[in-house]
Amino acid sequence: MGLFNVYPLFPIEVTKGEGSYVYDKAGTRYLDLYGGHAVISIGHSHPRYVQRITEQVRQLGFYSNSILNPLQEELAEKVGELSGRPEWNLFLCNSGAEANENALKLASFHTGRKKVISFTNGFHGRTSLAVAVTDNPGIVAPVNATDNALILPFNDEEALEMAFANDEIAAVIIEGIQGVGGIYLPDESFMKKIRSLCDIYGTVFIADSVQCGYGRSGRFFSQDYYGVEADLYTMAKGMGNGFPIGGVLISPKFEAKFGMLGTTFGGNHLACAAALAVAEVIQEENLIENARAVGAYLMNELTGIPAVQEVRGKGLMIGIDMAYPAADLRKKLLFDHQIFTGSASRKNTIRLLPALNLSKADADHFLEVFKRTAG
Repeated sequence: MGLFNVYPLFPIEVTKGEGSYVYDKAGTRYLDLYGGHAVISIGHSHPRYVQRITEQVRQLGFYSNSILNPLQEELAEKVGELSGRPEWNLFLCNSGAEANENALKLASFHTGRKKVISFTNGFHGRTSLAVAVTDNPGIVAPVNATDNALILPFNDEEALEMAFANDEIAAVIIEGIQGVGGIYLPDESFMKKIRSLCDIYGTVFIADSVQCGYGRSGRFFSQDYYGVEADLYTMAKGMGNGFPIGGVLISPKFEAKFGMLGTTFGGNHLACAAALAVAEVIQEENLIENARAVGAYLMNELTGIPAVQEVRGKGLMIGIDMAYPAADLRKKLLFDHQIFTGSASRKNTIRLLPALNLSKADADHFLEVFKRTAG
């Protein structure tokens, strides 16, 4: 039996990771500035992470959500503390797509409505409704297509107002910073317009923070830059540093009922141990502050490079627009200089999504190589 071939692969077999570096089977070291799609938040094989998981799996890896799990309560308390929302509630699941799916379901339960607004260039996952509200027809199977998904122009306040006037909207979902789309930030006025219209019409505001959350932007949620509060925040990627876990942070205005949401593996003992290690390291090592400082330094230095047309982002979520298609440059960085970077839906964009503890020395190494290679 072979693998179902849906991924274009680089001919590199990574066998080990440490900090901001990974090593292939020949022992070659690579600077990892992509973190496996923004997943690696506290660095590869962080000692606290390894210890927490090792100790937990020795005791108990999994049991169902039909019993008490104090690790879930501990994680909820820690996330409330880090996010500055201690009075909110947490629903745990397995991935970003699942988090968005549950947030959208919760919004529909809460409002009794069906329509969901999302935006062009956005990405929300590959499960049923998450993919339906994603702006990529190539990944929406016919069974996923629905008239309940309204994809509006990004940052278009007039189109947003018209959609609210014509339909009963259950939810608006938007990334605080668009990731796969190329690191695009919504206008502050646009985010405030969403909040205002949601308040007027009783609609749920969902902040998709799967990629741009958990400290990556230099704030716990990138949403925090815009001066407005969402009703639901979805999380995953950096939450487990590679162990599958996701979550929905839920405003106190939502009422929980037995059976309305559920998951088999979500919030299991091992996943909670991984997420607790991540949260503890983020807090103790001031990684959100480091992401903000090192990210600002990188963006400032990148802006002055002649071949760079634009630099966008916040913290360590950075998009670099080149004056030419970026695929060959990414290959040179990877194969000639052993530096992993990421692509985006825009062909001339490179994404940087390193661990939040990226050092200035490693940032300088990348900048020195990039300046010589970019042309």
